[in-house]
Amino acid sequence: MRRIVDGVWELRFGYVHAHLVEAGDGLVLIDTGLPRRAGRLALAVRATGHDLADLHTILTTHQHPDHTGSLADLRQRTGARVVAHRQDVPVITGEQAPPVHHWMTRLSARILKADPAPVDLVLDGDGPTGVPGITAVHTPGHTPGHVSFLLDRAGGVLFAGDAASAMFGRVRAAPRLTNADQALAVRSAARLAELDFQVAVFGHGAAVRGDAVSRFRDFAARLR
Repeated sequence: MRRIVDGVWELRFGYVHAHLVEAGDGLVLIDTGLPRRAGRLALAVRATGHDLADLHTILTTHQHPDHTGSLADLRQRTGARVVAHRQDVPVITGEQAPPVHHWMTRLSARILKADPAPVDLVLDGDGPTGVPGITAVHTPGHTPGHVSFLLDRAGGVLFAGDAASAMFGRVRAAPRLTNADQALAVRSAARLAELDFQVAVFGHGAAVRGDAVSRFRDFAARLR
């Protein structure tokens, strides 16, 4: 568990991150990490001085099981409202099987399995999330319903999910093999450069602090 800015923590589960945010009179969780991690997540929440019972909303960036693996368990434990984009909802709820577009996603589906979970608020593009101060930005490509989130705090904190990643401070799109639509994923990552934020955090990779948007603008410029 690592503090990013006041009221924002990064929770690490192996190679994937979830993020905890103080919001209003409780907590918001952005993604839930791998399956069977709810207990470890509860311990991490307590380490921040809160309790899992304070969790009122879970924002999902997308339907991949390394991000929704503990969603059903946490929803059952807390009753937290689950928010997801319309195009990823059928996979999250179990109405559709996870799409397989490459051997990597086929392998992931065999190794990782997220239990179905209900979705309480369905997003259909950019806009409100139901949490004051947090805005959804539809960033398709990694999955059709991938969403990034922008927190109005500390000059702006971007939760990029898997729309982008960072290595040695250099921003890039998620690896080609993990994207449902590579060209769209690259455009979505570049679109994030149009926002205003100082800090960026990712589903995979180290956070970027201090004028983080400039790193995204550098990425967008490399595409021209």
